[in-house]
Amino acid sequence: MTLGLNWRCVVDTLHYRHRPLSYHEVTMRNIYRVLASQYDPLGYIIPFTTRAKTLVRQLWVKEREWDDPLLPSDLLKAWQKWEAELEHLPLITIPRCYVSAMLDIPEAERELHIFCDASETAYGSVAYLRTEHQGLVELAFIHARSRVSPKRQQSMPRLELCAALTGAQLAKILHNEISLEIRNTFLWSDSTTVLTWLKSESCRFKVFVGTRVSEIQELTEGYCWRYVDSGNNVADDITRGKTLLELSQPNQWYKGPDFLYLPPATWPESPVIGLNEDPTELRNTKFCGLTLTCTGLSLPDATQFSTFEELLEATCRSSQGLVGETGDPGALEYQQSESSLLRQAQLDSFPTEYQALTNGKPIPLSSRLLTLSPELDKTTALIRVGGRLRQTTNLSYSTLHPIVLDPKHPINRLLIKQYDTKLGHPVPERVFAEMRRYYWILRGRQAIRRHQHSCVECQKWRAKPKIPKMAELPPARLRLMKPAFYSTGVDCFGPFLVKRGRSNEKRWGIIFKCMTTRCVHLDLLSNMDTDSFLMALRRMVARRGTPFEILSDQGTNFRGGEKELQTAFSSMSPDLQTQLAKQKIHFQYNPPNAPHFGGMWEREIRSVKTAMCTIIGSQTLTEEVLRTLLIEVEAILNAKPLGYVSSDVADPDPVTPNYLLMGWPDASLPQVIYPESEILSRKRWRQSQVLADQFWTSFIKNYLPTLQPRQKWMRDSSNLTPGTVVMIIDYQLPRALWPVGKVVTIYPGSDGNVRSAEIEVKNKHYHRPVSRLITLPAIPDNDPATD
Repeated sequence: MTLGLNWRCVVDTLHYRHRPLSYHEVTMRNIYRVLASQYDPLGYIIPFTTRAKTLVRQLWVKEREWDDPLLPSDLLKAWQKWEAELEHLPLITIPRCYVSAMLDIPEAERELHIFCDASETAYGSVAYLRTEHQGLVELAFIHARSRVSPKRQQSMPRLELCAALTGAQLAKILHNEISLEIRNTFLWSDSTTVLTWLKSESCRFKVFVGTRVSEIQELTEGYCWRYVDSGNNVADDITRGKTLLELSQPNQWYKGPDFLYLPPATWPESPVIGLNEDPTELRNTKFCGLTLTCTGLSLPDATQFSTFEELLEATCRSSQGLVGETGDPGALEYQQSESSLLRQAQLDSFPTEYQALTNGKPIPLSSRLLTLSPELDKTTALIRVGGRLRQTTNLSYSTLHPIVLDPKHPINRLLIKQYDTKLGHPVPERVFAEMRRYYWILRGRQAIRRHQHSCVECQKWRAKPKIPKMAELPPARLRLMKPAFYSTGVDCFGPFLVKRGRSNEKRWGIIFKCMTTRCVHLDLLSNMDTDSFLMALRRMVARRGTPFEILSDQGTNFRGGEKELQTAFSSMSPDLQTQLAKQKIHFQYNPPNAPHFGGMWEREIRSVKTAMCTIIGSQTLTEEVLRTLLIEVEAILNAKPLGYVSSDVADPDPVTPNYLLMGWPDASLPQVIYPESEILSRKRWRQSQVLADQFWTSFIKNYLPTLQPRQKWMRDSSNLTPGTVVMIIDYQLPRALWPVGKVVTIYPGSDGNVRSAEIEVKNKHYHRPVSRLITLPAIPDNDPATD
């Protein structure tokens, strides 16, 4: 056996093997299994397998599941008929050698012939090797390939063009793989329209035809395209299909077309192909003309050009037209045009200085150029820096005496843009240093920074988000005199591996954080689904009371970025509000990719993970030990003091969340023991009330004032507006691949500052916080950055 085929060494032929597959029902999955089991590296049974491919294409017209057994009856019968023919597969025989021993000589001439054809359902190509020596001709099948026609309806000329493209690609592959010397290569098609297209320029056609014509012309350069009638086109067997019994008998597919056994003079002649192409595939032609009326040497308006190269080219063409010259301008013409532009810029910016230097007079004392000791270059009539470095001999003339330019002139702005683009948008100092070798721009650094601030590419690489002033504390953080967990933030973390018998399973932790009192409740989830979350919520409600509201992010910004955690939490989010509404709990989501919106619980998760990593390290615990460890970490977090801890021994102990949860500051302290006679008295109730009052008094006096200052984001910034072009920060991608879009909707806060917005990128909408948005300068509609 070789290459998955049987080799009968006695007769030196290759045979196919039948590998029957057993299954209960005909489904799409089993159909693909049967198709994938047919090993056909040469494509000899392509006419047979293409029939099955077209059946699969018809089955996918209607959306269906992979294991759906309810297939259309007519297509099901066609598939069963095709599958029943597989038992004839061992009858297929292919000679292993391309030529007989008689023609296996160096003097024999070899040609490659590739036939292409298409139909409404499929298209493909087949290649044959023609060997000739002293009038004896042999043909050998080499390779074939086929494609199913696209789902979108295409015209027959387009499908024939796709078939020609497969033939060109097949020719390229065979020339790279076959070690024999091929004298000529012929490609045959029965479509005169395609042959006409291939003799034309690809730029004349629309995108579909033009790109394929261009690729075919590139792949088949030096090869010969010829016409063949449909009766002699062996590739017609690909589109029409054949049974395995037909392929096992001597036929045209096996031995090639009859006319190739005859001399080339008798081969099919190409019909007269006209040059009147189908107008539906031609690009719309437009006339673009320019009429100029020149009354003298006038330079183009620099404000009408986007680059200095375009301005220089237009200036050079304009000067050539005035003197009556034709042809492409030379280097001297470009240098003269550049000098003319720079001279015009100096005349516009420094008219008084230019006039004084031209007349050989000193410039005024109020001139901006006074400190530069300017001088007029007699050769180019440009103002250059005189300076104090005349005695230097190791520097070039342009470096010692750079050309003086004004930073606000349009020509200078185009120059700065040219250098910035040529250097790859570096830092301003790099552009300034490069330009200083030829030009002295007044206040050049500021001019370069001003340009880069409006340059889209520079802002893409260096701009930062404009984050508004930190918002006031939300009502959830200020629920004073309310029970613990009245406003609760919730998040998940993990997963953790736990031992279960001989295997390990995953468990997740869930944290409930009181937004006001900073109380913490930790629990363990067996699965990341809605039922496990609701069970954990019921356990929390039974122990801590029913919360008024629950805040959470949308499951796409968990610390650590565990993919399975993101997917699971995102999928369980939609039906949480419905389940929690029955318990009269308000559920609020933060915007996606906004971890700072839930900083209260995100910071607590970090404390939980730090404590657990310190205790267990890399050990794998049982579920019971892990649950116990979480509860002990919960006790540690609830024993943290709120606010500043005084070093004065006379000051009382700071309050902790345990004052509200347990009645004493630390779980390690013993509880007050009451005598039996006072169990039903008011003393115990009074002590609980006193502890609660002490907690809130200390909370309002010592902890609440610490929330007044803003730790960051202390300045106001301009708000986003609809239509603003922004770049979305995505740290999972390189910065060059961050998506660019436009603001569609803004979501201002209670203070009027916009802190999140909806962005449209390629007809898709994303809700992101402004901390993940970088404002860009306006991008032209034809700029590829918006595609």
